[in-house]
Amino acid sequence: MLEVVVPPAVDRLYFWALQASFRDGSRDCGAAHVGLQWNRNHPGGRAVNWGGYSPDGQILAGTPSPLSSAPHDPNTRDYPWEPGRRYRLRIARAPARPGLWQGEVTDLATGRPSVIRHLEAGGDRLDAPTVWSEVFARCDHPSVTVRWSGLEAVGLSGRRLAPRGLIVSYEPGRAGGCDNTTVAADDLGISQVTNTRRAVPAGATIDLPR
Repeated sequence: MLEVVVPPAVDRLYFWALQASFRDGSRDCGAAHVGLQWNRNHPGGRAVNWGGYSPDGQILAGTPSPLSSAPHDPNTRDYPWEPGRRYRLRIARAPARPGLWQGEVTDLATGRPSVIRHLEAGGDRLDAPTVWSEVFARCDHPSVTVRWSGLEAVGLSGRRLAPRGLIVSYEPGRAGGCDNTTVAADDLGISQVTNTRRAVPAGATIDLPR
């Protein structure tokens, strides 16, 4: 689940997403990400995105979305998320449609799921799940916090798997990242925080709450 705890206060793009790769045995079929955006091109600055890339870097094709999009972006759709509410992000095989992958967001306050669209990627399983924040604000812009919780995968056998911890990484400052971002654990989940003292170094493993 994803919760925007402290929302952005500046007119810059923020993107918080769950990402996974698609595989068919040992064959790489690309990767995609589903998440919420703070995006000036959408009503109220609120949007949801489900898009990705093939192994050769081409944008994955997909089906039309049932959600509207003010800028007519096939991957990024209008979605009125609210700070302080939890949203379940889900990547799953499209029912009865082999080779298509469904991106879905559910507002846990209402229980209402929204299918964003289906991507044509191929593969029969997911690999390398990651959660991230992509921020196009300045390093000194007001601090923003998002919290991830309830991380879970379902194996090919139907067994549910929950990670015990996450490996932390940051974009280095020399590559354009900010050195004042960090992650933090609490009783609910793991937070990603901008414009604060870095308390957890890159490469560390941070435990998830049981």
